Amino acid sequence: MALSGVEIFKHLPKTNCKKCGFPTCLAFAMKLAAKQASLDLCPDASEEAKAFLGAASEPPIRAITIGAGEKALKVGEETVLFRHEKKFINPCGFALLIKDTDADIEARAKSVAASEIERVGQKLRVELVAVQNESGDPGKFADAVKKVTENAPNAGIILISTDTAALESALGGLAGKKPLIYAATAENADKMVAIAKAAGASLVVKADGLDALSGLTEKIAAAGFKDMVLDPGARKSKDMVEQYTQIRRAAVKKSLKPLGYPVISFAVDKDPYVELSLAAVGIAKYASIIVVSDISRWKTLAMMALRQNVYTDPQVPMQVGQNVYKVGDAKAESPLMITTNFSLTYFIVLGEVENSKVPAWLAVMETEGLSVLTSWAAGKFTAAKIAQYIQESGVEKNVSHKELIIPGYVAVLSGALEEKLPGWKITVGPREANALPAFLKNKSAAA
Repeated sequence: MALSGVEIFKHLPKTNCKKCGFPTCLAFAMKLAAKQASLDLCPDASEEAKAFLGAASEPPIRAITIGAGEKALKVGEETVLFRHEKKFINPCGFALLIKDTDADIEARAKSVAASEIERVGQKLRVELVAVQNESGDPGKFADAVKKVTENAPNAGIILISTDTAALESALGGLAGKKPLIYAATAENADKMVAIAKAAGASLVVKADGLDALSGLTEKIAAAGFKDMVLDPGARKSKDMVEQYTQIRRAAVKKSLKPLGYPVISFAVDKDPYVELSLAAVGIAKYASIIVVSDISRWKTLAMMALRQNVYTDPQVPMQVGQNVYKVGDAKAESPLMITTNFSLTYFIVLGEVENSKVPAWLAVMETEGLSVLTSWAAGKFTAAKIAQYIQESGVEKNVSHKELIIPGYVAVLSGALEEKLPGWKITVGPREANALPAFLKNKSAAA
């Protein structure tokens, strides 16, 4: 039963206490109706409201948290099949597979801890480590998990073992860390659920085929356990696309609760390019957790860039704040440039200016996150608006000259800008950012 925001609002406390994270009860009700929030966020909801709203207010895909603290990974809670309908909510997480038979467990765990990179203003990292009980030895498995937690303390843990004794041994050192256990099957479901409940862990449910998988999750949910992640068994790209899409469509479009859980994907292959390709399929086609055997820098950069693009809100461009930024040891005589506040534009320009080793001032103008040409075409990066920004920015206090370098793509604005900024010299810079180092070096040498 789908309820409107107004219908849901009638059953909320109407105190506007903000405990749920939203400014008003009505705003929270609208999020519930859109299945972008869970009723659990309202601590004051009555038992009657919980009983009435129940599943109607829950996102079609259950939210699962792996790990604890600020670095915990939250997956699931998705509400749409295609990102342009609204947006995807929680970016998928990457997990490095480490076997307890590996000779370099500490080094591999440290590579996870050192995996963070910054791209267009966001800090991205590998969030998880999947520790596999390859040896079959509970003690060795527990020791491997201990080494991982010591060397990658902020990483969430996935425990992979069919041996319940090994799992219980490893879980002894993970109190309060909310690990993910892999995996419950038709043969061991009761034991695995009991272990997960006792440890406060989430549980992967594995079966071959969606019919078997949905039947197993329904059985486990009926036993009172709902923090599940799905593994339908797909390991080839064709099967991944087919099965993951069917799961998402069944959950979002048909409200099929037994498949309304995040998906884990094993993109593991000896060939690093095949592994990257499998990971890319998972990122694009609804996997919430992607396990890989290697996190070489080139590979993780590609995976993180793709994830970032897929999970960016398509209706809200990424942008940086309007400001005059100091690049290097900029002084009063350093050149002054201007660009728009589209994140990708800003960071590309910033990188090239830094590469030039020429200290400079970079004025970033608010254009609602549009690129130079797009904002010019939309009337947001015009001579009048640039002039107004320069006059109001206070940049004249930072520089001893009145020369402004504009992007080459909007060279047409130079004449109008000189009229709008009396006394200023307008210099047309390169069209492409990669030409900035040579441009700035030549300008610096000429000065």
